[in-house]
Amino acid sequence: MNKHKHAASHATGKLAEDAHALLTATADVTGEKVAEARKRLAAALEDVKDIAGQVRNKTVECVKAADEAVHEHPYQAMVIGVGVGALIGFFVARPGSRNGD
Repeated sequence: MNKHKHAASHATGKLAEDAHALLTATADVTGEKVAEARKRLAAALEDVKDIAGQVRNKTVECVKAADEAVHEHPYQAMVIGVGVGALIGFFVARPGSRNGD
């Protein structure tokens, strides 16, 4: 999960850097259409930052809730994990599940 979090954070950061670079590069370009596009890009960038913050906060809440549930009901969590693993193993190991058969 940490790898996915890092990848998403990197992608969002890269998008923000690219958008900022585009805004900087077009700072001296004049024209009504360019000015409007720059305003829309700046607004969209702020929206993305807000949404990313909301997603991050919601993810932290969900992870804390899951951690709390596992600590309150450790045996049920283990049974669920074993059950899900068994189902995945069953579907992966089925003879007709491979592409070459």
